[in-house]
Amino acid sequence: AMPWRTPPQARRAGAQPDPYHVWLSEVMLQQTQVATVRSYFLDFIGKWPDVEALALAPDEAVMQAWAGLGYYSRARNLKRCAEAIWFEHGGRFPRTSEQLQELPGIGAYTGAAIAAIAFDEQVAVVDGNVERVITRLNEIDVPLAKAKPRIRELVAGMTPETRPGDFAQAMMDLGATICTPRKPACALCPLRPSCGAARAGSQEAFPVKTAKAAKPVRKGAAFVARDAEGRVLLRRRAPSGLLGGMSEVPTTGWTARIDGATGAAAAPFAGQWASKGAIRHTFTHFHLDLEVWLHEGAAPTPQGGRWIALDDLGNEALPTVMKKAIQSAIPQAFALPARKQPAKKEPDQP
Repeated sequence: AMPWRTPPQARRAGAQPDPYHVWLSEVMLQQTQVATVRSYFLDFIGKWPDVEALALAPDEAVMQAWAGLGYYSRARNLKRCAEAIWFEHGGRFPRTSEQLQELPGIGAYTGAAIAAIAFDEQVAVVDGNVERVITRLNEIDVPLAKAKPRIRELVAGMTPETRPGDFAQAMMDLGATICTPRKPACALCPLRPSCGAARAGSQEAFPVKTAKAAKPVRKGAAFVARDAEGRVLLRRRAPSGLLGGMSEVPTTGWTARIDGATGAAAAPFAGQWASKGAIRHTFTHFHLDLEVWLHEGAAPTPQGGRWIALDDLGNEALPTVMKKAIQSAIPQAFALPARKQPAKKEPDQP
């Protein structure tokens, strides 16, 4: 069972889905598999059991808990959204899809999902799984990008007045488990008698997608420095943009559009930098090839830098690309369990 779902027996007894759980799970599930999200979801609600706790949490703690889920703008918007709900809406989620979409990070799909599942609004909930079901059911043979308005219209016509949230979740589950991208289990599908693609044997031709352009390859360098005590030099990325607010080892100015400098001459300070090979990391829109350089021994502290013990790296909001760079230079870097930090007492809120 998915931990964010309200069990059927509880629903029959009158329990309503928690909008905080619905919202949190829907944001986490964007571009991420259910199997991965489960542990992150449980960790989040263990740390921050309600929207108030998340709104008052330190930004760094939220980013650290998100590390590994990717698409880090989701985490920044998650925190901003929690703050908006707590400080501007009295801790209560708006109840309609339209109102929900006024909150940071909540778009048409997420707003509809929360409104339907948590508040029983009769609204079309359309994710990638539902798009696949509908295009096959109706043999929609135009590219998916152009077909979206028609798909939403068809889903709206199918959505019942009663239990629209259960219908939405059933459609998403149907796409995720039966009407899969390859080798769909049509024999088990309750919609098979009405499915045009199943009758024609053309299931895998839908949805129609335009060919993807090849991802560009960007280049740069990452500099892993260890001081005389064996600590690693980290710094904080700018709060906005790619990997905004996350921790990183010093790196050059690569972006999705331009290459960064390479070679030891681009290091944050002069010294004996040894090459530790290179890593590749794939982002949504580009590949990144990073040279990895290692400096060991006495070193200055560049502006904005801080030295972190190896067994404290697990407590940092390090994106996967930075973990790869550190691991390439220091193979044992993540062999030690993260050292637990003492709880911080938060100041009273006005």
